[in-house]
Amino acid sequence: MTDSSMLAQADRARGVRRSAFDLVVSKLRHPPTRPAAVDRSPLIDRLAEQESAPIVSVVAPAGYGKTTLLSQWAERGGPAFAWVSVDERDNDPKVLLSYVAAALERVAPVDARVFEALASRSSVPGAVVPRLASAFASVTVPVVLVLDDVHLLSNRQCRAALSVLAEHVPHGSRLVLAGRDEPPLRLGRLRAEGRILEIGPGDLSLGRAEAGSLLGAAGLRLGEDEVAVLHRRTEGWPVGLYLAALYLREGGSLGGAAVSFGGDDRLVSQYVESEFLERISRRQRVFLTRTAVLERMSASLCEEVLQAPGSAAALAELAGSNLLLVPLDRRGQWYRYHHLFRDMLLAELQRAEPGLVPVLRRRAARWCLRNGLPEEALEYSMAAEDTDTAIRLVGERALPTIRQARITTLQRWFQWLDERKLIEGHPMAAVWAAFLAGQTGRPAEAERWADAVDRWQYRDGARPEDPAAEAWAAVLRAVMCRHGVKRMRADADEAARRFAALGTAAPVVALCQGLAQLISGDPQGADVLFEHALGIGQGIGAPDVLSDILCERSLIAMARGEWSLAGDLVGQARAISRQSGTEEALVNAVQARVALHRGEVAAARRELIGAQRLRPLLTYAYPHLAVQTRLELSRVHLALADLAGARTLMREIDEVLGRRPDLGVLVGEAKALRDRLAAERVQNALGVFSLTVAELRVLPLLATHLSFPEIGAELFLSPHTVKSQAMSIYRKLGASSRSQAVARSRELSLLEG
Repeated sequence: MTDSSMLAQADRARGVRRSAFDLVVSKLRHPPTRPAAVDRSPLIDRLAEQESAPIVSVVAPAGYGKTTLLSQWAERGGPAFAWVSVDERDNDPKVLLSYVAAALERVAPVDARVFEALASRSSVPGAVVPRLASAFASVTVPVVLVLDDVHLLSNRQCRAALSVLAEHVPHGSRLVLAGRDEPPLRLGRLRAEGRILEIGPGDLSLGRAEAGSLLGAAGLRLGEDEVAVLHRRTEGWPVGLYLAALYLREGGSLGGAAVSFGGDDRLVSQYVESEFLERISRRQRVFLTRTAVLERMSASLCEEVLQAPGSAAALAELAGSNLLLVPLDRRGQWYRYHHLFRDMLLAELQRAEPGLVPVLRRRAARWCLRNGLPEEALEYSMAAEDTDTAIRLVGERALPTIRQARITTLQRWFQWLDERKLIEGHPMAAVWAAFLAGQTGRPAEAERWADAVDRWQYRDGARPEDPAAEAWAAVLRAVMCRHGVKRMRADADEAARRFAALGTAAPVVALCQGLAQLISGDPQGADVLFEHALGIGQGIGAPDVLSDILCERSLIAMARGEWSLAGDLVGQARAISRQSGTEEALVNAVQARVALHRGEVAAARRELIGAQRLRPLLTYAYPHLAVQTRLELSRVHLALADLAGARTLMREIDEVLGRRPDLGVLVGEAKALRDRLAAERVQNALGVFSLTVAELRVLPLLATHLSFPEIGAELFLSPHTVKSQAMSIYRKLGASSRSQAVARSRELSLLEG
């Protein structure tokens, strides 16, 4: 049974809400401490006594025992611990914050809205972080939330999220960030306010008595003078002392042991290569260096990688005699090497057997595939530069990863493929890259990948047949509608034929056919197709497609004057969106029209606010959706006498039509709106609904600790542009400062928190 399936069973038994994707259980548990580990009680006492500091920073180079200290603290008893062991793959804010939410959920219930936002395409700074921060602040039992190895986080949104969490630590609880570098917090302010306790290398260095305990636990019996020599040479660096102990245990001399490491990785590497590895058996050396390619190890995985039996015994031997092997569970099935030791072993493997490294990683990928770990297989394949396997796995994992809203992870995979110029010749990867870019509001990138798909399909006469890719390519062309409504209808019909030939039912195909029919001016025919699409979708899922279908049918019902039916249909769309955690601006627009028809003005305004947050995602990549949604929103704004809001939307409609002029009846509807607005002479004041798409992109980042230059780097804008947009936001919200604008936005529900 895999870690993720065991976690799922445990969580089901406890009624715990699950993440949209499988979590690795070992990352949510602190590594168990060993009896042989040096007792750090004085430091733990200091941590416990200074509970008035809600933030704890533990910063030191590798090998100073940061994780050991925190694990011992967790095992002492007292407050509950919520633990996340950070790794490189957590550089996706939805992934990192899913682990944080799951860790907190194992201590106390977390607001369901947090998991809804994590599972949807909601803005991370605008929705996910505020909800999670609020949930953390609401925890009523004392909890110590530990994030270990935070130095591995390079993603800006991940680092910004930690800064926000630090502002919401509930009374009696602590947030602990451990890593090799200073955490991404406002340290100056926290120090001035006395809200942070900082543990550094000087605190973590072992005293002489502690050094003697570590050496004794490693099986050495040394005199006080010998201990003093080693302590002086290593400057109390725990891993340096331990490496010296291993060296001596294998027959090395005191004079050659532990030459002043001082935390220098290069010196440790030289020491491991020239002293430690030279003194162990050939069998042990092969096991250590070759299994260093693994992120985590089990006996079965090691045997696959080494192509030899005996790994269970080797792991048991290492676990019993070597503190540099870290257990990840309490059953002795999964382990990892101490990070520093693994780096050194990998350096030795690269030096001694460089050609073997990709071979070992390919074997690891094969094992992961056989054992239901496709994403770990993908990561090993990428590390091995096994491009064929990697691109196949990206194609297989793209759709579920999109549905799990792990956009940054998918973007990283596509970037890896793109850097190796691999997507061009692999149509399914290009199709998913285009869909992803379209859904995340990056139309130029969507165009680029759509062009790549077209080149593959229409210019490469010698290409092998790929029926599935050809079917999805037709869907992509229909959705993007780059060549007008007539071509859209042909593409949607082609997609239907190709999926039928594959024996596959896809509700998005019938949706595309219905949309093409609708904007061609045939709502009756469109409704028949939408009803057919609904029947398919209800059988196989696809909540975002289902909600779109229901909204389109609701709009057709409105046009017939069947408002009761329209309300029922959009109500179903909203229920599906809530259940799946998806958010669709079209749902807001249609719901707003229904609310207004019922005379529920406040409800209509709430829907308009909801659509505001999502408007930046509506671009010319999906032009019919972008224009149709804005037309419906404009009708509500006009009914509320909000000309400024309607004119803002009209400008955005014109921008889309400038790139996609052939959108059938939508063009006429846009002209009617434009003429009506031109006839209005009254100028009402600018307000919240006149915020532009560019301003709506900036707004969520104003709620973070990021400066204007840092916001610009995040959005690929100049600091001057960001400042200009921020000033415009302040004016439209009636605010005079950034903090007032954020507060006003939260009052209006433009931002959460």
